[in-house]
Amino acid sequence: MRTLRTLMSELTTALGQTSIGNAPNPMSPTVDERLPKRNANRSSVANLESMWNVQLQTLWKTVEGSQKFLPVVPGRHIVMETGHWVELDSATWKPRRPVHIVLLNDHLLVAAKKRKRVDQSNPNHRGPIPTKLVAEGCWPLQDVDMIDLGANLGPGVSREEAEDRGITNAVNVRVGSKPFTYRHDKRDSSAKSELLATFRKTVEDLRRTLRSETEAASKSNESYNYLGARQSIYAVKPDSLDTMDFSGDPPEVRIDVDGKQQNLRWVEGQVDELDIDIALQRFDEAVANIERLRKLARGLKGNSVAQDVINVKVDERAAKLAGVLSRSLVDTHSFMNATKTNVGWLTRLGFEDQAREAYLKARTDVVSKRIRSCVFEGDLPLYIFQISFVYFTLIKNTISIYQQCFPSVMTSACIKWAKFHLDGFNALLTRQLSSVQRGTTVWQKCIDIVHDQASLLSEVGVDFTDLVAKGLDTNGDETERPQMTRSESLIAGLAEASRA
Repeated sequence: MRTLRTLMSELTTALGQTSIGNAPNPMSPTVDERLPKRNANRSSVANLESMWNVQLQTLWKTVEGSQKFLPVVPGRHIVMETGHWVELDSATWKPRRPVHIVLLNDHLLVAAKKRKRVDQSNPNHRGPIPTKLVAEGCWPLQDVDMIDLGANLGPGVSREEAEDRGITNAVNVRVGSKPFTYRHDKRDSSAKSELLATFRKTVEDLRRTLRSETEAASKSNESYNYLGARQSIYAVKPDSLDTMDFSGDPPEVRIDVDGKQQNLRWVEGQVDELDIDIALQRFDEAVANIERLRKLARGLKGNSVAQDVINVKVDERAAKLAGVLSRSLVDTHSFMNATKTNVGWLTRLGFEDQAREAYLKARTDVVSKRIRSCVFEGDLPLYIFQISFVYFTLIKNTISIYQQCFPSVMTSACIKWAKFHLDGFNALLTRQLSSVQRGTTVWQKCIDIVHDQASLLSEVGVDFTDLVAKGLDTNGDETERPQMTRSESLIAGLAEASRA
């Protein structure tokens, strides 16, 4: 009944627009007076839709650019159009340009009146320059507020000044944070009052229509709520959910939870609590709930529907929680306890690879940032000490935290990361010593500094002695090493074990 009442209201408004005023409406289809009255007032829904389509097509021809804002949508029609308006500057109230306002059942269109291009060299051109309407703005009615500027003017000089400028016949249209002020050019208060009344009625009709559609949709989908209508855009549905046949009444799925029979609406409640834990950053409780729901799903061996539904919802929330924890890990990668806690949560969720990549990338960014902070100012041994201290201290700290926070089977990734940055250090060292004669005091001092700083890695059980300053010797020649060094053999073995 509510839907029928809304449709009848729209029908009455549309038919009333065909007979408003003595002058014909250029954007509304005219009815030949010679036709029988019963044909002009036909209330067929199909004829009404046809009339609305003609309205839109006429609007597209009359207002340039309106088609991109207002494509054909079932039920869309023109409620009111009014001309002779002027857009005012919101700060100074000075006129800017003439506009034409078109109110539809779901949008508000404002078109600016502009001059057409005319060939001035044409001797046949006489009279005023023709104009055209160009669409400047079109907004959904739900986002538009229309305020009567003449309603809140107080007495005194300010009111007299506002009346002189015609503000009493002006309206303020606010779309989000953008205000627009429009004044009727003929300063006719009835035109403003008619626009405000029609706008408010149209907005209220639109709200009732949307509310009735929402209620109807919620009632029709109520029996399917247990299948998780609230899926996010990155949730992956199993094939079993996509291929299920719901032509008849959906079955009542029951699951056993701690000896009690529950339906899948109970799962929705658990997922809601999980969303709250994630939003409030109660990470420990959220991880525990995800583990509990996953364990529950694994126990439903004979109920594939319930198992798939729970897995989809839990995996979605786990991915969202893993993203939050990864960002927290990047922010606190230098702190042992915080890193260990975040990595532990990510490991329990099954995202240990994501945790490893996020941690090592954060440490790489730190190494690059610290090295760029080291500036060579002419003292080569001092500069070599600075870059050696930065590289080997950060490598040592990274390996130390990694060993405490990640399982031992993932150690090869950290060793590979350390070898990558050691190669970067060797390349930088080679460039800096390329202009120093081998065997000199400066050369030997730099080499001693490098080896002294490299010994820090022995504190975390890593020996890169034979890889530090690789390719440099005291004779000034690059040393050829046809066989892998002891450290390279160790790294290769760890990588092979990791792949296995």
